[in-house]
Amino acid sequence: QLQLVESGGGLVQPGESLRLSCAVSGFVSGITLDNYAAGWIRQAPGKEREGISCISTNDGPQYYGDSVKGRITISRDNAKNTVYLQMNSLQPEDSAVYYCALVAPAYCLNWENHNAYDYRGQGTQVTVSS
Repeated sequence: QLQLVESGGGLVQPGESLRLSCAVSGFVSGITLDNYAAGWIRQAPGKEREGISCISTNDGPQYYGDSVKGRITISRDNAKNTVYLQMNSLQPEDSAVYYCALVAPAYCLNWENHNAYDYRGQGTQVTVSS
């Protein structure tokens, strides 16, 4: 069973940046992060969870939701078993719990659907407020 642990959330002011990290562990022999596409999901208070980004492999295709396109960058370092989300120009509407998630095989099919993933972390809170 994989464990996904997010970090890097916090309270920031509008216009500021945050970099979220997701450390993945628990791979069984022969399986690595390479076998999974990685995504980020968020859930704001009173709203449905939404997939906001996905990356298929190291340097693979990246996908972004319309609400965050141009402001966030997803990346991954398979050697470190870590997935990242760089978020810039944060706005109050970005306040949410952010979850990283994995799905096998390593394709971002149906990535915007939070139910499409096999594993998800416990989340990290991001609050954007002045």
